[in-house]
Amino acid sequence: MSTLTIRQVDERTHARLRGRAAEHGRSVEAEVRAILDAAVNRPERNFLLSLHAAMAEIGGVDVKVAPRTDQPRPIDLS
Repeated sequence: MSTLTIRQVDERTHARLRGRAAEHGRSVEAEVRAILDAAVNRPERNFLLSLHAAMAEIGGVDVKVAPRTDQPRPIDLS
């Protein structure tokens, strides 16, 4: 484990962190760790773009879409 020291945190920010930590039932330190973990553990690529690339590698997938037969509903603007 590494240690990280953050100095000169704005009082409002610290108060909001305390509030978030209380909501989640953990210490401010644990809350900051959770926020940092969530921030850096985001996928590097969009999931849909990754799925598209994976499907393209195997030749893609044909999806048949039924034509729309329903008519738009009238709108009363009065």
